[in-house]
Amino acid sequence: MHQTWLDPALATPEDLAACRALLCGGSRSFYAASFLLPRRLHEPATALYAFCRVADDEIDLDGRHRDALGRLSGRLDRIYARRPDPHPADRALAALVAHFEMPRTLLDALLEGFAWDAEGRRYADLSAIYAYSARVAGSVGAMMAVLMGVRSAEAVGRACDLGVAMQLTNIARDVGEDARNGRLYLPEEWLREEGLEPEAWLANPVFSPAIGRVVRRLLRAADVLYAQGDVGIAGLPFSCRPGINAARFIYAEIGRELERLGCDSVRQRAVVPGGRKAALLPRILRCSVLPRGCASILSVPETDFLVEATAWAGAVGPLPGMPRTHTLSGLSLAQIEARAVWVLELFEKLERRDRLRLAELTGGKEVAAAL
Repeated sequence: MHQTWLDPALATPEDLAACRALLCGGSRSFYAASFLLPRRLHEPATALYAFCRVADDEIDLDGRHRDALGRLSGRLDRIYARRPDPHPADRALAALVAHFEMPRTLLDALLEGFAWDAEGRRYADLSAIYAYSARVAGSVGAMMAVLMGVRSAEAVGRACDLGVAMQLTNIARDVGEDARNGRLYLPEEWLREEGLEPEAWLANPVFSPAIGRVVRRLLRAADVLYAQGDVGIAGLPFSCRPGINAARFIYAEIGRELERLGCDSVRQRAVVPGGRKAALLPRILRCSVLPRGCASILSVPETDFLVEATAWAGAVGPLPGMPRTHTLSGLSLAQIEARAVWVLELFEKLERRDRLRLAELTGGKEVAAAL
């Protein structure tokens, strides 16, 4: 199918095929995210996430993280000048940037977040966690909004909220795994309020009721942002809502599963069973057709720079020229249900792959509970 966004002077279908192969080769989160949008946006999302994957790998594998960040910034300079390096991900991103007018600030923020990860940066309080999450996840929410043609300040702000909420859930779920890798993403202020010294705990990461209370507190912060993100989802083109809602409810359910485990994410990793994912379907469909609102919106100031770089003055909804397949009349309920089911099954398949990979690495010792 002809890709109207793909400028042949910048990128080719072969470049897109290489990007797709790159993601299929082992980037679970980026690969899944590329399928949350309607079919016509799969390939732009693939182009975007392929470059993100390349950037993440380069920063992570280079011991001089700031040097790697400088090289990637140079690549972005050339991409935005329409003179991309001879790499499929660079060429495909150059075509995407030109067509969708993707703000450079969003990609710079994501790269900076990758560098913070590689440095093993620690975070003093919730505001610092928000600043980190804005870069590694809020930026992705804003980029998804750009691809969907939604660029009002309200919509972009709520997209950032949703990304930050998902990142808080990730942090809450992975406390033990991160600690065993020498990383700590919990607010150090909260740990000290519970009588825990961050350095001492990281040296011997064991679960305690105090850690459980910190995890629960982080989940409560995420829940506020999920509710605010619902306002943004309500303003999305109709065909975009099922996939985004499916991801939103799956991630929020990880928090509920953590609570069922007593907020112990040190000794175990919360996994949402397939049956519970299926039980989310009616709620996903209901919120896609009859979106929910939120009584009050409490802005996360740490994402303001993303909103300011992305929002267009006067934009109140999908931009002019969006195809009619993005309206309520363009999709049947059966199509909406099929999209939501597909995303639920995708997450289940990817989690199963992760569990099998863990079994290979541990000889099956750490996998019994997850299966």
